Amino acid sequence: MALTQLESYMVGATGPIIPKISSITYATGSAAGNTGGETITLTGAGFNSGCTVYVDNTSCTTTYVSNTSVTFTGPAKAIGTYHLYVYNTDGSVAMKPNGITIITYIPTTVEYLVVAGGAGGGGVGSSQGGGAGGGGAGGYLASTLSVTAGTPYTVTIGGGGTAGSSGGSDGRGGNGTNSVFASITATGGGGGGDADRGHPGYSGGSGGGGGGGGAASASTYGTASPAGQGYRGGSPYLSGQNYPGGGGGGAGGVGADGTASAGGAGGVGLNWQSLGTYYAGGGGSGINSNSANPSATVGAGGNGGGGAGGKSTTGVQGTPNTGGGGGSGGGDAANNGAQGGSGIVIIRYPNTYSNATSTTGSPIGPVNTGGYKYYTFNGSGSITF
Repeated sequence: MALTQLESYMVGATGPIIPKISSITYATGSAAGNTGGETITLTGAGFNSGCTVYVDNTSCTTTYVSNTSVTFTGPAKAIGTYHLYVYNTDGSVAMKPNGITIITYIPTTVEYLVVAGGAGGGGVGSSQGGGAGGGGAGGYLASTLSVTAGTPYTVTIGGGGTAGSSGGSDGRGGNGTNSVFASITATGGGGGGDADRGHPGYSGGSGGGGGGGGAASASTYGTASPAGQGYRGGSPYLSGQNYPGGGGGGAGGVGADGTASAGGAGGVGLNWQSLGTYYAGGGGSGINSNSANPSATVGAGGNGGGGAGGKSTTGVQGTPNTGGGGGSGGGDAANNGAQGGSGIVIIRYPNTYSNATSTTGSPIGPVNTGGYKYYTFNGSGSITF
């Protein structure tokens, strides 16, 4: 007996068993993506528990729902049209010639995280400065962006700001540089104010902390500018011999003010998409170990890559590819600040879509997890969907 498009018969059986495929429903749109991974539904009749779907000769992970419905995971295959089969455990087969279409399936919207480079912490110029200001975190931007198939989108990763100097007339930390994805620009963090020389923290994605020093030469914090990418830095302590500086601002909060007993901590970073990794924490302020309050503690770096201040030493560098601000120098002698951490760009979209058609700059990805494909840029490059 000849097979029809929708029917097959078990050879040698006493009567016809007529499993059939009536329709196919894709996870998104009217075709399957060529990189596979999406859940596809078949409806029909005569499916048996334990049946297996094949796309041509490729076996697919199959879930039996009922004798009229099964789901399977689309395989990774070249673009084209393929025969579709359901093989039952009793030997019967449902066939749909040219039943599945596989294409490059492009997202129209992607989610992004763009973090700029964190700023450097300020430096201490002499024995009078308990602690300079912590570096502000790089600007933090996270939202969605519409994309067009075949268009290359540039990715630029901002570098960390330079460490504040212990010498010269201006010891502030350098601002971080901007990170960019397509039309989205995150602003580099603001450098931490210096100790003893009275220069304010710079403004940036998050502002730098104010530096300590004699009451007449203490500096003020830098602000978050433009608004919406982070928070201001903290103020220095203005009374007593310790003069700790303020912490750099972070994506999730202001830098802490310095106190008689501690340098200001860096503002907290943010945990993008609740994935467990924090970005854009501010740098902490250092202290003078020989101060009138020997039990004073340095300002901690904000979670999200911020570096701690130094206790009569150079501060701790911001963590690379987090946008963390660098910790400031602290001391009863001249000490430099620390460099800020470089930025990062992460792009994700549902894994029902195909991989990006091309990338440059060697991003990490695609990494498939939690129903999404992730591309992580630690260095500059581009991506085309």
